[in-house]
Amino acid sequence: MQMTGQQRISATRQQVWDGLYDPDVLKRCIPGCQTVTKESEERMRAAAEIKIGPIGARFNGTVTLSDIDPLNSYTLTIEAQGGTVGFVKSIAKVRLTEDNGATLLAYEVDAQIGGRLAQLGGAIMDATAKQMANRFFQQFGSIVGKPAQAAAAQTAAGAAVAAGPSYAAPASRGTPVTWMLTLVVAALVGYLVGHAKGGGDSEWMGLAIGFLVVIVAAAGFEFGRRAAAPLVTLDASLLARLLDEAKR
Repeated sequence: MQMTGQQRISATRQQVWDGLYDPDVLKRCIPGCQTVTKESEERMRAAAEIKIGPIGARFNGTVTLSDIDPLNSYTLTIEAQGGTVGFVKSIAKVRLTEDNGATLLAYEVDAQIGGRLAQLGGAIMDATAKQMANRFFQQFGSIVGKPAQAAAAQTAAGAAVAAGPSYAAPASRGTPVTWMLTLVVAALVGYLVGHAKGGGDSEWMGLAIGFLVVIVAAAGFEFGRRAAAPLVTLDASLLARLLDEAKR
């Protein structure tokens, strides 16, 4: 059974390389993995519970690194025993290359199976193996890529702080529609007051005064809201220029 693929990871080659040697990272990436113990720089021991089709079992095995070319490539050999279920032996060649600030991880896997697992058929084993490989490298990319993404976010935040807050323009003092409505209501109030004085109608006078009170209150509220001091913030360059002009 052979598989090939690649995964673009938002991290440097050093970060990816360190992740491939980190037992905690590998444990979080291997599907069904329970333990990963580092015995030496080139050898680890792992245990995982995996279900392939209708067969599930606990596999215990070793992970050995060879053909090591730091930051560039290595060969990963996995040998696992699942008791009566069978065994798995997988040899994966991993290569790392830079890709516009990220790392492209390419892999070629050659796997062998035996025992009851071999009776499941090539289609089931191929689908399961590809699914597990995709899950491993996608999870690995998300874990290893987080430090780089966090560093980029922190750098952007630092740049924003260094640049300082931006200048906020003052709000508009009013709109033509608002003043037109005010004039219309004022004219209506004047008409009602004039009508009341001409005809001696106290009801019209009360209505006019009521309109006048409402429009004065509304106008006062709107004027106070719009006359409030706008929020103005200065960035570092603008503040320095103002201080320099003040000294002159």
